[in-house]
Amino acid sequence: MDPLTQGVLGASLPQSLGKARDAASAGLLGFLAGMSADLDVLIRSTTDPLLFLEYHRQFTHSLIFIPIGGVLCALLLHALIGRRRGLRFRQTWLFCTLGYATHALLDACTTYGTMLLWPFSEQRFAWNTISIIDPLFTLPLLVGVLLAAKKRHPRYARIALLWACCYMALGLWQRNAAMDMGYALAAQRGHQPLRLEAKPSFANILVWKIVYETQQYYHVDAVRASWAPRVFPGATVQKLEIARDMPWLDPLSQQARDIERFRWFSNGYIARDPHYINRVIDVRYSMIPNEVAPLWSIELQPGASKEQHVAYRVHRETGANPATQVWSMMTGG
Repeated sequence: MDPLTQGVLGASLPQSLGKARDAASAGLLGFLAGMSADLDVLIRSTTDPLLFLEYHRQFTHSLIFIPIGGVLCALLLHALIGRRRGLRFRQTWLFCTLGYATHALLDACTTYGTMLLWPFSEQRFAWNTISIIDPLFTLPLLVGVLLAAKKRHPRYARIALLWACCYMALGLWQRNAAMDMGYALAAQRGHQPLRLEAKPSFANILVWKIVYETQQYYHVDAVRASWAPRVFPGATVQKLEIARDMPWLDPLSQQARDIERFRWFSNGYIARDPHYINRVIDVRYSMIPNEVAPLWSIELQPGASKEQHVAYRVHRETGANPATQVWSMMTGG
């Protein structure tokens, strides 16, 4: 999730378990440690644009790495913060480890995919219960952490944690309701999905993006899962078939290998961009939930050398205001 949410959740756990007099120190150390796992975004290459996709949410987000991450954070933060606040190193280490421990589990609740079991498995866990940014989740957490630090009492952090758990449970319930609507919609069309996923749209858990796969296509729709449920029919795109869509591509080239790397990252949900024939898109994500309008893609170059990588593209352009359209879906427009 966004750094602020990662930080405040990381602060709330050591605050809730620590002593009242250490609430401010526990919150500060947990806040910084709770964000630190995302430093893996610095693992990049100037020649391989997909390298960061392989390492983001990889070893730094593994459950087995939590005590190591806690020690690394403590070694740095004890000298900067812990010692100056009268903490022993073991206290700094405990607060940092508790804060660090929240990061990967929170990320696994989003839709991106987190390698919790690395190095034993490369499976990307994505429980799809919350958007990567959700103010209704974050702001109560922030208030609880600030009150716990100011008033030096763990009960405010515990209330914040309770809110986080309840919100995730609500997101799980909403996700399951959205999936039920997705299966019903597919049945109405005479489709039997090979697989189906429901993902929360941006900044809320009321409107969900439904993506399901049939033999040749991906079907994208949006639903409002409760409070006057409603379907917002969307788009369809053909699944990528390299022999048909890019017959010029050398299967032994680096660009062909990069497509397979992108396929792994995208959990197989890839297609040729309907508007740019040399781009391969991740169908799972879009700003407007019932559209095939990717947030990112890879672009291939015909005639490239055998060793040349694809280009990685990030897309934010849209013909309409996505926030307005999502709000309209949320409110029944």
